[in-house]
Amino acid sequence: MIERQLKEQGIHGPPYRLLYGNTKEIMKMARETGSKPMSLSHDIMPRLNPFLHKAVMDYGKVMVIWYGTTPRVTITDPMLVKEILSNKSGDFGKMEITAFAKLFLTGLANHDGQKWAEHRRIINPAFHLEKLKLMLPAFSISCDELIGRWEKLVELGGSCELDVYLQFQNLTGDVISRAAFGSSFEEGRQIFLLQKEQGELFLRAHSINNFPWLRFLPTKVNTRMREIYRQLGVLLRGIIEKRQKAIQMGNNFKDDLLSLLLESNLNDPENKNSKNMGLTTEDVIDECKLFYLAGHETTTNLLTWTMVVLGMHPTWQARAREEVLHVLGTKKPNFDDLGHLKIVTMILHEVLRLYPPTSLLRRTHNRTKLGEIFLPSGIQLFLPINFVHYDPEQWGEDATEFNPERFSKGVSKASKDNSYFPFGWGPRICIGQNFAMVEAKMALARILQHFSFELSPSYSHAPCTILTLQPQYGAQVILHKL
Repeated sequence: MIERQLKEQGIHGPPYRLLYGNTKEIMKMARETGSKPMSLSHDIMPRLNPFLHKAVMDYGKVMVIWYGTTPRVTITDPMLVKEILSNKSGDFGKMEITAFAKLFLTGLANHDGQKWAEHRRIINPAFHLEKLKLMLPAFSISCDELIGRWEKLVELGGSCELDVYLQFQNLTGDVISRAAFGSSFEEGRQIFLLQKEQGELFLRAHSINNFPWLRFLPTKVNTRMREIYRQLGVLLRGIIEKRQKAIQMGNNFKDDLLSLLLESNLNDPENKNSKNMGLTTEDVIDECKLFYLAGHETTTNLLTWTMVVLGMHPTWQARAREEVLHVLGTKKPNFDDLGHLKIVTMILHEVLRLYPPTSLLRRTHNRTKLGEIFLPSGIQLFLPINFVHYDPEQWGEDATEFNPERFSKGVSKASKDNSYFPFGWGPRICIGQNFAMVEAKMALARILQHFSFELSPSYSHAPCTILTLQPQYGAQVILHKL
């Protein structure tokens, strides 16, 4: 019935198969393409999602795929993507998070409706640019330690090979620990390591998706996930309560994210003179967990793919280094310096276009109009951002090529219809986008000041999606000291 309703409106797709839908074909094609690396090319969609790539080519920018008995309407039309992401009425809600998934991730990214609006209003001030300036010393300290480690490795033979994906995981973990908890950095590192382990366990548990009842059994993975959930709650609650007491006693900790969040919560005008207490301790714990996942994963991947891409395009690496040395010389960048790194910014935007961190899922609660289409209730909407970023109608015939010049006049003029969504769009645009970009600029500038680099012969180009877009076999580069 649903298939017929969609077909009557011109929405077609691979035919529905009883019970399985299209999942068998999806998994088969994914296994085939995921079993081997690809050539050094940015045209990654045939490897990343081969079934969807073929389906979009066959059925157009609005089409349907069946995940079991669930219809998922895939939308790569940028105007419809904007309409969904800018909708304020709640017509296109977020996917429901399972009780098991809540062991790994909750917070602003999973809230909807009034709760999302309240949390967003309270959290927003902690991410304003003037607040980010206070966190810059934390970024700088972590970058100093990274550069120091790399210099020691290079000194032994003039060059060295390393997997920058692993290196950046440690860097961004350090940054988020310092920036979020400041004086409680060591406790923050412990939280980061537990959250990282929780993510790995969640992915392992997710692989038994065909047998969901196994998640309720006392297996080693399930037991460990619940234990980590408990440990994280104890650690975060202890840090938060100590900080709340310190703030109430007049002590000033305005240089880290936790204090900014608690201060914003206390000063929120809608919390004063009312019974509304804003964020509870449990809410703050959830948001701190989200800081770690979002702040760690996305920036790790952005820096990793930037190193890979600049290894593939040494001319752009040289241009970026020339700009960094012209603006900074050998000194450490301050906040204003980072704003003058135009070429570095163009490169980071182009990397985010070619390798966006993730795609988005929404759903309809009721019969809902989208453009000229009426979608039945209970439809999933899949917004594969990378497909929009590779659309030649929006980006030109060189859409699959690395060309930072397209951002020379800013993000809004880079494509035909401003079709750039690495951080989402509209009122729900990622709250941490400025945090991620400042951190990435700082790290890349410091690396370019001290090293040149090239892709190692051992590097295998194999982008894959595991929560976010990652290098399947790591990102091996060879560093040379300048």
